[in-house]
Amino acid sequence: MSVNTVPSINYYSYYSLDIIQDEARRLVERGMVSRQQPIYTLCQYIPAREWVCVECELEKCDFLLRDRIGDLIGREQWEND
Repeated sequence: MSVNTVPSINYYSYYSLDIIQDEARRLVERGMVSRQQPIYTLCQYIPAREWVCVECELEKCDFLLRDRIGDLIGREQWEND
């Protein structure tokens, strides 16, 4: 069984909220996760040793792991109507 993860930035890397949102957006666009799923679903795609940093940043920005990914990434912007 293989697990797809986002590329590791660095063992001591810092995940800003912008980086986390960008990664979540990419996973939603690829259809790997849904906007309706809880944020903790992202832990399947982020290396375990870096997930702690992600959790801390989310907590610092008042996000709960049970919040929806859609809340994290915000509204989608459409180029065409």
